[in-house]
Amino acid sequence: MSDYYLDASALVKRYVNETGSAWVRRLTDPRHGDTVLLAEITLAEVAAALAAKQRTPGGLTSVQRDRALSLFLQDCDTRFLLLPVDRPVFDRAIELTQNHRLRGYDAVQLASALVAVDVMKASGLPRLTFVAGDGDLLTAAQAEQLPVENPLDHA
Repeated sequence: MSDYYLDASALVKRYVNETGSAWVRRLTDPRHGDTVLLAEITLAEVAAALAAKQRTPGGLTSVQRDRALSLFLQDCDTRFLLLPVDRPVFDRAIELTQNHRLRGYDAVQLASALVAVDVMKASGLPRLTFVAGDGDLLTAAQAEQLPVENPLDHA
């Protein structure tokens, strides 16, 4: 069993067929017993990504979007461990923006994972693997000494 932190760019692949979806579905399959951690902001990010895919010509239908969003929210209630985004996370995110090429929410995602790593380390738990589909975010996570995975590498 392993611990994984997924950002929205990776997690949306569980609900929409695109490059890396099969790998993300295996990774997040509850039968494997792995722990999947998410920042609370991932709720809004995945909902926005699904809505954008519905607005794209040839993208999701509104029924597909609603079904994907419902499944995602159900998984958040029953399957995933949601991490609070509080002042210490924001403080860490601010610092990360000064040291790495990160957009605001990406900095919050990475900060949330790093705060979780600190708590896990203090409890004697193994490191988590940071999963994202964004190159700048993965580069920053590696610079912060996190093991990383990119779903796009598992096509």
